[in-house]
Amino acid sequence: MLVGAIADDITGATDLCLMLSREGLRTVQVMGTPAPGQDFPIADAVVIALKSRSIAAPEAVDMSLSAARALLAAGAEQLLFKYCSTFDSTDAGNIGQVTEALMGLTGTDITIACPSFPAAGRTTYKGHLFVGNDLLSESPLKDHPLNPMHDANLVRVLGRQTALPVGLVDIATIWQGEAAIRAAITAHCAAGRRILIVDTLKNADLHTIGAACADMRLVTGGSGIGMGLAANFVKAGRVTARAPQPRMQAQPGRSVILAGSCSVATRGQIAAAQAAGLPSLALDVAALADGRQRAADVAEWAVQQAASTPPVIYSSTTPETLQAIQGRLGQHESGALVESVLADVARRLRDEKFTRFLIAGGETSGAVVASLGVTMLEIGPEIDPGVPWTRSLGTPDLALALKSGNFGTPDFFLKAWSLLETEHADV
Repeated sequence: MLVGAIADDITGATDLCLMLSREGLRTVQVMGTPAPGQDFPIADAVVIALKSRSIAAPEAVDMSLSAARALLAAGAEQLLFKYCSTFDSTDAGNIGQVTEALMGLTGTDITIACPSFPAAGRTTYKGHLFVGNDLLSESPLKDHPLNPMHDANLVRVLGRQTALPVGLVDIATIWQGEAAIRAAITAHCAAGRRILIVDTLKNADLHTIGAACADMRLVTGGSGIGMGLAANFVKAGRVTARAPQPRMQAQPGRSVILAGSCSVATRGQIAAAQAAGLPSLALDVAALADGRQRAADVAEWAVQQAASTPPVIYSSTTPETLQAIQGRLGQHESGALVESVLADVARRLRDEKFTRFLIAGGETSGAVVASLGVTMLEIGPEIDPGVPWTRSLGTPDLALALKSGNFGTPDFFLKAWSLLETEHADV
């Protein structure tokens, strides 16, 4: 195992798997904290998907350390702690606390924090994170239901989460090349800084940063930095780059879209699907809470739709409506209720021969995949930057597209299906 990665949510893990796989590493995604002594599949990279982004920091630290110990015991040469390219977290954690704990475990004196993913519009300049042309604090992430981001200065954000001094390697240094970055890291370490935000404006910067961190035991960042780290092993001749597969085989069966994200991108994708004529059903959180709407009824509605068209089941709503719901039911309680219902719906649909699931939202994806009994994934073709089709290993045999809420073009829910081809087409 060349790279062992710990991701703080399931869609982020899949995103990282895509980056590593695209660079040539044989990559497998594993769900949940592994048991002590667990055997991993033979692969160049193993990504463990946790659900630790929005839980209490001590619990996130424990889960992450358990995953890291398992990866190190399996021989991982380099560890990567993966979090969202929008750095969404609170002043209480969890990025800083988990990073600090992993540094202690690995004996790392200094590491980087590189959330940027320019292909998806996430860039960092002078330590400030941008989403498209907007500062993080002025983007839709300011209304994130669990981790609203009101400060775009990542040096400040990270500094509030850890006792370790935080520094910055700015874009001028990045563009001077690998040697300049290494020199800056050494200078920061001598000055007592331990975690360094790195500026990134284009994908080429990720390869330069990755090359400068080739010998770093622990690296932290978004999925983009995975490209640079993977490229190091290709350059060294440790792996052979392979062409990405254009389509993925999937078992015969019906398709469904489950959307729990309230992001602007996902709401736009739902609107595009509705405009194209896909049948859709909105979850009413208040009705779910008092039993007027039930998972069994929602699943039955999906089964009754035409098999030729994937139905859309969604809880996505505007920030104002979401705030009102959270005010009545509680922030975490309302989210957990929706996740539980969508997970129940998915399980019922699996039993009705639905084999292809497109899921929007990291928390929703985690709940649904656990409900479906999926433990490992192989990576298929890329639908949009950061979002591939995947196929579960073992039983059940399902095709899954796990989409971070903020990712994907408006027609994502429509075009994704063209990348699947039916296995055993004569059945």
